[in-house]
Formats: sequence, structure tokens, C-alpha cells
Amino acid sequence: MDNKVVYIETHGCQMNVADSERAATRLRAAGYELCDSPEAANFVLLNTCSIREKAERKVFHRIDDIRRERAGSLPVIGLMGCVAQLEGEAIFENAPAVRMVAGTGAVDRIPQLLGSIGGGVRRAIDLEGRREGEIWDASPSERRSKHVAFVPIIEGCNKFCTYCIVPYSRGRERSRAASEIVEEVRGLSERGYREVQLIGQNVNSYRPKSDAGLEGFRGATPFARLLRAVASTGMPRIKFTTSFPRDFDADIVKAIEEHENLCEWIHLPVQSGNDRVLRSMRRGYNVARYLEKVAAIEGSRRRLSLTSDIIVGFPGETDAEFEDTLKLVERCRFEGLYIFKYSERKGTPAATMEDTVPEALKTERFLALEALQMSIEREIYQSYIGSFVNVLVEGQSARSSSDLKGHSSCNKVVNFRGPSDLTGRIVRVRVTEAKTHSLYGELSVEA
Repeated sequence: MDNKVVYIETHGCQMNVADSERAATRLRAAGYELCDSPEAANFVLLNTCSIREKAERKVFHRIDDIRRERAGSLPVIGLMGCVAQLEGEAIFENAPAVRMVAGTGAVDRIPQLLGSIGGGVRRAIDLEGRREGEIWDASPSERRSKHVAFVPIIEGCNKFCTYCIVPYSRGRERSRAASEIVEEVRGLSERGYREVQLIGQNVNSYRPKSDAGLEGFRGATPFARLLRAVASTGMPRIKFTTSFPRDFDADIVKAIEEHENLCEWIHLPVQSGNDRVLRSMRRGYNVARYLEKVAAIEGSRRRLSLTSDIIVGFPGETDAEFEDTLKLVERCRFEGLYIFKYSERKGTPAATMEDTVPEALKTERFLALEALQMSIEREIYQSYIGSFVNVLVEGQSARSSSDLKGHSSCNKVVNFRGPSDLTGRIVRVRVTEAKTHSLYGELSVEA
């Protein structure tokens, strides 16, 4: 096959974004050209998510869309990511248009898989794990943003929460060498990046094989030491997600207090406000322990923005247990909350539990929790009016061609009026209005 033009479409979390960037890097190095639309490509790669049933179905609907759009000139379609890892060979039977399947550990070997198809092989599949010596990072030229970079520090999960598919799709925890992470962040800083986000299924479970790169940095946990090491690179802004409550140490808060470039945002998914449900989910903590973590965050000398995830309608959840979740949300006053209706994932322990919560009741609980959270967010966002926030300008606002948009260091979306040449800069904005899920302000004269 002479033409080697690839389109990559990414679904799901930041880890998938980072994997797509890395795949693009390897493909470009192997002589492939990357394009921005499936219409222009003869290889279409869909990077898939299986965290919820709806996300998994979306991928197969997307394959049908591409077949319709490209009738008569069907490209080689490949699946990578979590659905690819979980479904494996079955994908070829269920979606005959797919000719390549690359599991979560095969990202760096995608050029070889496509090359075999270009050489005449009908179908190619690789579900093996990451091999020793394969590089984790991506070329700056392939990153989604010129200003914000995702930096994976750990992959996989050892927690085995009863509802979660990640340990099966991503495997067991594998921590990246600290020296490699620090070197990557330092290089991104030298190239002009203004923010990195350290990412992983559970970043504070970080456990490297050696101390290389962490020498001279103290901390109660390896992750707290890594935060201090990354902060020392001089990268203007550093965020991290996602934190697992059981592994969250108060020393993380201390590290944030010590380093201004560690941003004022912590995402700490609680999932439920009831102890029996948390046990059934196998989360490894109870409400009291979670609130201890929240107290450490609230006690910081910096104003830290706390966000979370909650699942409603988990098998067996009663009305009283859902009320406990409402009470927890009222107590914690999250500045942002991702709410999900429980979705059975085949192969997880929860899939064997009797789903006693009807879909209509799941929706009712979802809407009740959403209404509560919206009322809390309105009050919190109003409290920002008159204050100043530091915003990394990401480009033109979607709401107005005369406005710019960006994220604050506390991870709020902020829109304001300003010249386009501010893109990529960190500016100071005075908040003048609170919108739904965003703030509006005016550029400070100090910018």
C-alpha cells in the first residue's frame, strides 16, 4: 500500500489522549502521515474506552458511520485502547470492517501492525503488554496542545473495585521511572509548555522500581516525592489526576503548599457516601476515612479546589443509602462533580450482583444529585466574583469570537476579553461573573 495516511480518533480519558499522541509519534517516525479527518485517511484508528457501556457502544456505532461515509473507498479500520484489549479476536467477528486490533500495551507497535496489513496480511492483532525499553513519552509535534501536556506516570490498577473494568483492560500497576518523568517535564518546559498534567488511573499509587530521579526530595510517599521533584523543574503549572482516596496522604497537601507551581486542584473520587455501598464497591475506605482526607485538603493555607466522582444506582443501593450520598455532597461541597449511573461491565464482580435499582430510579437519583451539586456550584462560583485567578490562555472562546478562554490554576474554565496573542501565556484575570460551570472576568492590568 503506497499511501500511508492515518487518522486517529480518541475516545475516553487522558490516558487515551496520551496513548494517541504516542502512537502518532511512532507512526510519523515510521513514515506515516497524520491527517485531521477520516475522509482523507486510508488508515483510521479509533482509540477506545470501555469504562461505561455507552462509551463502548459508541465505538461500534462510529465504525458504522465511517463505513457509510466512505462507501466504495473503505479505509483500513483499526481499534486500539481498552475495548481492543478486552474484546480481542471477537472484534473481527462482531465488526468485520475492523482489520487491526492493538491492546493497551501495544501502542508502540502499531506501525508494525499497520505495516503487516499494508504488506498483504488480512488482519493483525497484538494484545501483549508493554515491552521493556519501549518509550512512554510523545513528540511535542504530536501533542494535542502546544501549551498543556499530559505526562503518564503510572498505568494500570491494583484496586479491583467491583464495578471497574480498568484492571482488566489496563492491567496491573506499572510505575514509570521518576528520572524519565522529570526529564520529560524539564524538556517540555524548555520547549515552552506552560502546564503538565501528571496522569494515571491512580497517581498516588505511584511506586517506581528505584529512587533514581527522587534523590534529595523528601516525602511521605513516592508520589509526594515525585511532586516535589517535578516542581523543581520550573514548569509553571503542574496538575495531577486521578487520586485514589485510600492512598491519598496529607503530605500531598504539604507539597502543594510548598510549591506555587503545584496547582490548587485535587480530584478525589468518593463514588458513594454510604459505608455499606463502599464495601460492596470494594473501595477500601469508609466515609469517615474519606472525610479525614477532605479535612486535610480544607485545612490547607491555599484555597484548594476539590472535585469528585459519584456512582448512583449501584446494585443494592437503597433510598436511605442514596440519602447518605446527598449528605456527603452537602458536607464536602465539591467544586465539581462527575455523576454516573451505574453501568454493568461484563467480567467485573459487580456484574454478578443483582441490579435491584431500576433504570428510572437511577435517573431520578442522578437528577436529584445533579440538582444538589448545581446549587452548591452556584454558591461556590459566586464566591469567586471579585477575586483574581491565574489563567493559562488556550485560545478563542466558544461563546464569543471576541473572548479568550483558558483554565485557572484551580481548574476552572475562565472566559475573558483580550487579544489573541495572549494564547499560551498565563495571565491574571479578575472574576466579574459566575456562569454555569465557568467564570467570566476581565484582564488585569498586571497581565
